[in-house]
Amino acid sequence: MAEVAAKVRDTGPLHVLKKRWRAWLRAVHRDAGYLAIGFTVIYAISGIAQNHIEDWGDVSYKATERTVAIPAIPADTPDDVAIRTVAAVAGLGTPTTKLRAGDEIRLEYANGAKATAIGTQLTIQSRERRAFIGAANWLHTARNKKGWKYVADGFAVFLLYLAISGIFMIKGRLGLKWRGAVLISLGVAVPVIAVLTSSPQPKAAEASESTTAAAPAPTPTPAAPTEDGSAGAAETVDTSGIKFLPPEENE
Repeated sequence: MAEVAAKVRDTGPLHVLKKRWRAWLRAVHRDAGYLAIGFTVIYAISGIAQNHIEDWGDVSYKATERTVAIPAIPADTPDDVAIRTVAAVAGLGTPTTKLRAGDEIRLEYANGAKATAIGTQLTIQSRERRAFIGAANWLHTARNKKGWKYVADGFAVFLLYLAISGIFMIKGRLGLKWRGAVLISLGVAVPVIAVLTSSPQPKAAEASESTTAAAPAPTPTPAAPTEDGSAGAAETVDTSGIKFLPPEENE
């Protein structure tokens, strides 16, 4: 009976779990790593691009610029006619912002494109989204993407499991007893040192008056005298020459 009881203990679930848990940990770690490959590539590449956005600019888009010749638009041409003429040559669709200042006409579009006509020259600046890196950057920031944020949360859980399970996969001197402990300490020390040496410290707000460049004031012009001979109120004239089209003409 004692031998039977010992055999049952050796083959019981707790004994098997105690003996095989490391093998199961490695198996799940392996499968989780396979599932995380695609996510890791996307987040790694887009993360590098976002870290260097000040050096490389927005790599999600390819910026192009071209210049074409257009007929000169007379100064007395109505705004809506001038705008339609420039927009037709630009061929970028319906502009969202329209500005006319003297012989300059500037159009801006929802996709970030711009068309600027000065005299007989039209400069067209457009942006074309790059397929892979554009999609990767779009996915990297999960804001306002409905269900994708939950997928990103799942990937974060996968990464946590890969990190924690990796600690216990190897035993002995290659594990936590020596080599693993040293490498974990180094990995933790790098971000800690970065925070201690480079993190910006909050500063007390200093009361100061901001100075801004004032726009030129409109020039007052004398008004015509009234019927009784007295001077009327001065009329204010805007001499900037910039005309923002009214909202109804932007539609």
